[in-house]
Amino acid sequence: MERRSADILKRLKAMSLSCDVDTDYCDPASLGEVARQRALCADLTIVGADLLNDETLGPPVVNGCLFDSGKPVLIVPKGAKATLSPRRVLVGWDSRVEASRAVREALSLLSAAEEVCVAMVDPKAQNNGKGAQSGADIAAYLTRHGARVSVDLLKSAGKSAGTVLTQHANDICADMIVMGAYGSRRLRERIFGGPPSWSFEKTTLPLFLAR
Repeated sequence: MERRSADILKRLKAMSLSCDVDTDYCDPASLGEVARQRALCADLTIVGADLLNDETLGPPVVNGCLFDSGKPVLIVPKGAKATLSPRRVLVGWDSRVEASRAVREALSLLSAAEEVCVAMVDPKAQNNGKGAQSGADIAAYLTRHGARVSVDLLKSAGKSAGTVLTQHANDICADMIVMGAYGSRRLRERIFGGPPSWSFEKTTLPLFLAR
């Protein structure tokens, strides 16, 4: 751990970044709280593939950082190319507060992207009396912040919303998916379908999540 920490610190300093590197050797039962405390004092927590695919360490770290801290998390599964300057971003939108928070937390990324695709799966008709197309409100919000936005209305055709969003993100060559997190079990089912699992191998795109 000490050797790896020293190597990470050396790399960060070579990038002329103001930084520090902390290590913790703690009881597994307290890992979620340790992660939560770190996340509280950060803009964004980035979780990589090694941790995601560790069935012992992955769940408490993600739960602590994402579901207990109120801060956003960038999930980087195996095979994904992480970037904080994505060119094309897919936003999974369903008008829930969690999706709104994800968009707000990712606003600087979305405003700087070349293209933002707001995708809605089986959207319900809006009842605001204005006859606006589904997704028009969030598209207008993002446009006011300088984002270049399009809206795609997708049919599930019996597939899970997560499967549809992931496939559409691949179809448009997105660099990242931004979406709300609704709970650890439900999130996994929403993104990957089927029974809950801590295998993040079904998507190769970074996921920007907020709750």
